Amino acid sequence: MPYSGGPMTEAMYYVLLALIHPNHGYQLMNTIEQVSRSRIRMGPGTLYGVLTRMQKDGLVEIIHDDGRRKTYVITELGKSALQEEYKRLVSMVQDGSFMKGDLDQ
Repeated sequence: MPYSGGPMTEAMYYVLLALIHPNHGYQLMNTIEQVSRSRIRMGPGTLYGVLTRMQKDGLVEIIHDDGRRKTYVITELGKSALQEEYKRLVSMVQDGSFMKGDLDQ
């Protein structure tokens, strides 16, 4: 079943960001940590659970499997879903922008 849209989990969002360039699991964990400026440290259990779900949804695919290590890449559907999620997040921030002065205090 293809991805039906709607809000993504934080883990899904960062995995898709990290897969703009093909990566395997260990590289993905490091890339996610870098992209999130060390705010997110994803463990293997979470990472592989998310990857499995996103593979089923058609958002990512395996482009190389040597039996020891799988290399994943974002699909066109995944890129589209990532763009939609980015727009949703930007809209949410804009909706709350009236509070900026209150939050700076």
